[in-house]
Amino acid sequence: MAHPQIVVRSLASNTSHGPIYEQERRTMVKKLYVGNLSYQTDQDALRTLFSAAGEVADAVVISDRETGQSKGFGFVEMSDEQGARTAVERFDGTNLDGRTIKVAEAKPRENRDGGSRSGGGGRGSSSYGSSRW
Repeated sequence: MAHPQIVVRSLASNTSHGPIYEQERRTMVKKLYVGNLSYQTDQDALRTLFSAAGEVADAVVISDRETGQSKGFGFVEMSDEQGARTAVERFDGTNLDGRTIKVAEAKPRENRDGGSRSGGGGRGSSSYGSSRW
């Protein structure tokens, strides 16, 4: 089970008294994965749908960097655990924009580079530190 996130942002800087930090919100947010989205579904549609289950802290549809086209999935951050549970129960397997969507607790992002970013590394290189074997 993933741990909730605590969000703290620097809002202002006062040169006479040093930096001033305020907590924008110290709420436990729960990130949900939303899959099998229609390419026409945008973040506003996600926010609208999921707000029926509780307060939505953020909603995003992932798009291709080069084309800008939706990749067919996104993430919704619910402001609390109860809202997240309600959203999964209510929306997993339901229809949104003509597609049956998948809603589940988001898993932590995996390291996609296999260990190090040292570059190079053909067949003759050392496998020390490689997570592949």
